[in-house]
Amino acid sequence: MKFTAILRHFFGLLYPNLCEVCGQALGGGECICCLSCLYHLPRTNYWKEPGNPVEQIFWGRVPVEHVCALFFFSKGSRYRKLLHKLKYKGKPEIGVELGRQLGRELKNAPLYQCIDAIIPVPLHPARQRRRGYNQSERIAAGIAQITGWKVDTSSLVRTRFTGTQTSKSRQERWENVSGAFAVRNAAALTSRHVLLVDDVLTTGATIEACILELQKAADCKTSVATLACTKKTASPVSGGR
Repeated sequence: MKFTAILRHFFGLLYPNLCEVCGQALGGGECICCLSCLYHLPRTNYWKEPGNPVEQIFWGRVPVEHVCALFFFSKGSRYRKLLHKLKYKGKPEIGVELGRQLGRELKNAPLYQCIDAIIPVPLHPARQRRRGYNQSERIAAGIAQITGWKVDTSSLVRTRFTGTQTSKSRQERWENVSGAFAVRNAAALTSRHVLLVDDVLTTGATIEACILELQKAADCKTSVATLACTKKTASPVSGGR
C-alpha cells in the first residue's frame, strides 16, 4: 500500500490532475474542479424557488412541476468550458461530478422530495456510439449517487436522428426535435414523478418534446433539472432548448 501511494505521488508529479476551469493543480480530495472554482460556481438557487424564471418558460406549453438549473453561464464564462469539454471533448467525468453537485442541492430541496426516477434526455444511438456516452446519463448518474434516486434509461428513447440545435431559432429547434422521442412501456411511468435531466437549457424545445411524450403515461408528473442555463434563458420574457 505504501509503495502504491509512492507511485501515485510520483505519477501525480509527472501528470498532475488540473482543474478543468482554472487549470491549477488539484489538491487532495479535489475532483474535476478546485474548491475555489466550485465555490465561485454561479449557482442559480432555482431549486428553492417555485415559479422561477426557467420554470416560467414552460408555462402554457407543457405541464411541468418544477424546473431548475445548477448554474448560470455565458459566452465568455470560464464555466462554459466545463460544458464544452463534457459534450465534445470526451470528458464524461465532468458530467458525473457536476451531477453530484446538483444532486446535493436537490436532495435538500423541499420541491424535489417526491422524485421516483431520473430520466436523462436520450441521444440517438448513432450519436451516442460516436460520442461514446450520453452526457445527460452521466449527469443523472452523479445525481443518483447523492440522492439514491433510480436512473431510468429505457422508458424514454430517441427515435429519430436530429441535427445540432446550435444556431437554430426557437421555431427551428422545435421543428428539429418534434416527434424525435417516444415512450417505451408507459405502464412503468404511470403515477410516477420523474426528473428529466439534460446538460443545458436554452430555448426549452428538447425538454418540451420529451415532456409531451412522457405525458402519454397516465398521471406521469415531470420536473426538470439541468446543469446550466443562460441568464437570457432565465429571463421571464425569453422564449423557452
